[in-house]
Amino acid sequence: MENGHASIRRAQAVRIPGLTGGILRDGKRMGAICGWFTREGDTANESDLGAMGRAAVSEAPDVLWTTHLPHQALAARGGDLQRTGTLLAAIEGHPRWRDAELARLARDQGPAAALLEAYRRHADGLVEHLTGDFALAVLDGERRHALLAIDRLGIRPLAFAADARGLVFGSQIASIITHPAIDVRGRPQALFDYLYFHMVPSPETFFEGIEKLRPGEMLSYQDGRAERRFYWHLDFSESRRPEKALAAELHEHLRRGVDACRGEPTTTGAFLSGGLDSSTVVGVLQGLQDQPADAYAIGFEAEGFDEMEYARATADHFGARLHQYYVTPRDVLDAIPRVARAYDEPFGNASAIPAYYCARQAREDGKTLLLAGDGGDEIFAGNARYAKQKLFALYDRVPSLLKSLVIEPLAFHLPGLGKVRSYIEQAKVPMPERLETYNFLHRFALEEIFAPEFLAQVDTEMPLELQHQRWARCGEASLVKRMLCLDHKFTLADNDLRKVNRMCELAGIEVRYPLLQEELVEFAAGIPSDLLLKGQHLRHFYRRAMRGFLAEKTLEKHKHGFGLPFGLWMKDYAPLKAFAHQRLEEAKARGYLNDAFISRIIEAHETGHATYYGVFIWVLVMLEEWMQAHGQ
Repeated sequence: MENGHASIRRAQAVRIPGLTGGILRDGKRMGAICGWFTREGDTANESDLGAMGRAAVSEAPDVLWTTHLPHQALAARGGDLQRTGTLLAAIEGHPRWRDAELARLARDQGPAAALLEAYRRHADGLVEHLTGDFALAVLDGERRHALLAIDRLGIRPLAFAADARGLVFGSQIASIITHPAIDVRGRPQALFDYLYFHMVPSPETFFEGIEKLRPGEMLSYQDGRAERRFYWHLDFSESRRPEKALAAELHEHLRRGVDACRGEPTTTGAFLSGGLDSSTVVGVLQGLQDQPADAYAIGFEAEGFDEMEYARATADHFGARLHQYYVTPRDVLDAIPRVARAYDEPFGNASAIPAYYCARQAREDGKTLLLAGDGGDEIFAGNARYAKQKLFALYDRVPSLLKSLVIEPLAFHLPGLGKVRSYIEQAKVPMPERLETYNFLHRFALEEIFAPEFLAQVDTEMPLELQHQRWARCGEASLVKRMLCLDHKFTLADNDLRKVNRMCELAGIEVRYPLLQEELVEFAAGIPSDLLLKGQHLRHFYRRAMRGFLAEKTLEKHKHGFGLPFGLWMKDYAPLKAFAHQRLEEAKARGYLNDAFISRIIEAHETGHATYYGVFIWVLVMLEEWMQAHGQ
């Protein structure tokens, strides 16, 4: 391929057999970027670059853009890739430039052309001028410098392996481990962390030597050294503006967010669980178009799990067109292998299954874009644990002498005060550890669960250490806002967004998040804590602000989402039970769990709380399925 010099050049295009993709009104699709940057001789060539690009799970168009020069290479699917001389740039997602000239350049010549110009002007500081969701890479052969970054909320992922010899990176880990220089080895610590969190949180990955960027983080690589830094921090202030003014601004942010994310009415749909957030997105979307908005909902023939009535209430209220699909136990069994293959790390969020079927239903209807309501609970205080921890925090206000001389002696010595003792014991656990009181790995002695040889290889305090690192970054904000800050990473970026992104990619459809537009997130961060969560009333401000817009039935609904009744179905549907038991038996051979513990949770599932034990069984089953699917 000829070298570029003064002018910006598009990269080489390679058709990928078997891949198809529609184009949205702005021509952008979710995609992936990957490449490498070496200090010494390359260990990979152009065919390896193509293999890295093809390894990514993506519903991007069937074109892989590549450019390969000595010591550096880039590939992109569904994004934009350009170069000038030895300066290469790739970006994917939906980037927006604050600078008018850069925004014009992006419109006229493509997002990567604007990225090249921003790098020339600002070097590593270019991220300060960029907003939206994105993952980017700039390789500067002249300066021997590489820059990687992802958006502020972690919507678009990017992972890397870096040492003194060079840097290998990709939107998906599957691309990185395809590079011939990468030694693919699993990490015992990551396996433990997965069982703790039901996913592997950033910056860690399942693989030795590979890390993920965290929300709002960038990496600069030069002279064999990789330096990471956060370029953005959300300001959790406490605005004292009148509630009425805040409510009016909320509605304007919602309108702008949905408008910025939507495509053409005929190709755009929306997830609809019937909760506050998905209902809001559907309602705003309906108000922005003349024809009925298409909403997609999932139901379950299982008591306590089916929320279809709320989805119907929202659709009727706004005049949207509701598309319903009822997931069956057979569907779950069919989807498990493909879902496990789609993730490049073990992923144990069971609601990935209904998310996949919902997205697939929309794709079969000819949709190319779905709007999702993810994020509302984590920016407007909608999770039950926020209220619960607020109650525990009250104990900190009790004078220490009163606690030590009166309350605790009575609570721990008088009969009939078991609930008081339990409250005190939990209240005395510091944050953020207290959030994990009911974590499955805290309900049993670790020696009961894990083999001693495995425990000797891991730091069992690492999951809490990862949470402490994030907690410290939340600053001196109120308790409620520090919990929101924690959840922005662990619940959203590491879990829910990873779930929805990958399942939509697997289904062949793009997804965007109107509630995670930066302007809306920054606005929500300034709402007073006592207005977000008033007493024990979750999402107090949001519910009051949406009265008159959302249906009353929606406003009265408690949080649910696309929960999967796996524990119940495993008990009642013989093929699913047989499959789960087989995977659990196969997990025994790996030696990280005690055989007796596996037998114990199988029995507890059969005779006790099927839903509770079903969650951990699902996590184990998906781990074993993932390891088999990925040759681990």
